[in-house]
Amino acid sequence: MLPVEEAAWSGGGRVEMEWKRGDGPAVRVAVVARGNAFTVRMEGEAGAGILGWGVSIEAREGEYFTGLMERVVDGAQEASWAPGIGEGMDLGGQRVEMIVKPTTSVYAPYYLSSRGYSCFVKGTWPGVYDFGREDAGRVRIRFEGPELEFKISTGDPARLVAEHALEAGPPFLPPKWAYLPWRWRDEHTHADTYYDGTPVTGPFNSQVMEDVLLMKAFGIPCGVYWVDRPWGLGFWGYDDFEIDPARLPNFEKMVRWLGSRDMRTLLWIAPFFQGKMEKEALARGYHLAGQKPQRNNYPMVDFTNPEAKAYWQRGVEKLLDLGVAAFKLDRGEEGIPDDGLPPVSDGRSLREQRNAYPAMYVQAAYEVARKHRGDDFLLMPRGAYTGSSRYGVFWGGDIGGTQEGLRASIIALQRAAVMGYPNWGSDTCGYNQQLMEQEVCARWLAFSCFTPIMEVGPTRNLAFWNLPREPRYDAVLIAAWRLYARLHTRLADYTYSLAREASRTGVPIVRPLFLADGSPEAWKYWDTYLYGPDLLVSPVWEKGKRAQTVYFPSGSRWRDAWRPDRVYEGGRTAEIPAEVHQIPIFVRVGSPLRLGDLNQEWREAMEVAGRRPDLARLDRELAAQFGKVGR
Repeated sequence: MLPVEEAAWSGGGRVEMEWKRGDGPAVRVAVVARGNAFTVRMEGEAGAGILGWGVSIEAREGEYFTGLMERVVDGAQEASWAPGIGEGMDLGGQRVEMIVKPTTSVYAPYYLSSRGYSCFVKGTWPGVYDFGREDAGRVRIRFEGPELEFKISTGDPARLVAEHALEAGPPFLPPKWAYLPWRWRDEHTHADTYYDGTPVTGPFNSQVMEDVLLMKAFGIPCGVYWVDRPWGLGFWGYDDFEIDPARLPNFEKMVRWLGSRDMRTLLWIAPFFQGKMEKEALARGYHLAGQKPQRNNYPMVDFTNPEAKAYWQRGVEKLLDLGVAAFKLDRGEEGIPDDGLPPVSDGRSLREQRNAYPAMYVQAAYEVARKHRGDDFLLMPRGAYTGSSRYGVFWGGDIGGTQEGLRASIIALQRAAVMGYPNWGSDTCGYNQQLMEQEVCARWLAFSCFTPIMEVGPTRNLAFWNLPREPRYDAVLIAAWRLYARLHTRLADYTYSLAREASRTGVPIVRPLFLADGSPEAWKYWDTYLYGPDLLVSPVWEKGKRAQTVYFPSGSRWRDAWRPDRVYEGGRTAEIPAEVHQIPIFVRVGSPLRLGDLNQEWREAMEVAGRRPDLARLDRELAAQFGKVGR
């Protein structure tokens, strides 16, 4: 068992040990100390027959551990938003399998302890962490593979998190427009009428036009418009990277039209081949060996094969040539073979490349996007492991649309920050298509305002003006969307400055309280976090709750953004009122940041939302402009 305090040498040095039985192969352990960290490497010579390694680290009563994964608990992802769930940021007492699982899929073999140390396991072999579940006095770490290398660092939690983010990254810096609000639907359909029966005469997909025209009418800003699958032909709507003109008429012109309204177009893509490309890829052996037909009805790209990667990238190039500026990289962690089938092209076993696949996938997209667009592009993968942070921003997968789903997202945002993924967002109001509740959705809109990526999505492929429940036209949610989308837009410069800092120094955009406050109290409140140094946010997630207990970080005073006459001292807690449209927000006293009069903005938002726009007039105006679009 490794006692961290004794092992963390103050200087530097190297110790090597070797064990050998007779003339058999040797087993070696090397320990290298440098600065505030030491690295341990354990390996055996060929023929040693080593299938895995383990290490045990002393744990103490009340010690807090966090990191590893965005899901609250391991296992089926639905367990993370099960009704009545009690687990929070702390992994104490849990067992975590270190293998990327769908669809809540951001992982890192890195954890942070409240005892002032962190542990980072290098490589991509699967493993298991046990935080006192087997033995309350120990953290047990076991990884497969013939070698194991891990790094123990000691120091202040904020320093440890920043150092790890740079070592595993540095984090990708997207263009500033990434920090504007996004809009999407899960499956765009093209109809002859808008939601209210108004005939469509405009030139583009009816739902795209409906969204864009009504967002403008309501004064809801949007910087990214996202078209999910299907956008092509075939079972997945993805054949040969070709746009389906029946579903998305005048697509290239539509992209220019969106651009004329300062919106970039984002498309769904996946790491597999469909259509004619599938047949050719299979004939050339460009897929993961043994993957089809055992796993899915699509062959996944072997990104370790340069020819296979280039063939897939040529498909992505088709979309870039149409003006597409961003991609959602879906399914990079789903259906990947890993159980003893033939190795991938670079010689690694399928088991070893399992966790590496998400990073190889996003890197392949990054290379072709950067070649075509320089720095003016964005990638958003669902799955992630060590190295993924260099290439994209991330979202929390297919999250449940309940109050516990919102709760899980608040935790995932902060776990992602600890793991070195500073750019993160969630499917606002949930993804799973169940009946959305107004109160939960209003709270979620407020929360998403204070995540780097604010994306507002499916609501059963509909919108807040066309819901499957009463009120079908939900003025409260339209108003909340307007309020928080406008506030998120005003914060874009602030967020971008934080993103630059994250890319340069590793300091995350979102900061759990324990990164800013060294007191034991700061580890207790996972439902409050800092958005940069100047904003304190405390999302309310429980239905029926109209007040929130907030802990204020020590060393500063905090002004209530809703009630500017109220200022709170750091190092204390207070009960803060929070109506359904209000998220407790506090600005650090002395900060130049100004949020505006939020109460007045809410009143204006409700007035605007109460007036239904004239879609017929908006459609006619667009149809009249069609000949000018993109010129």
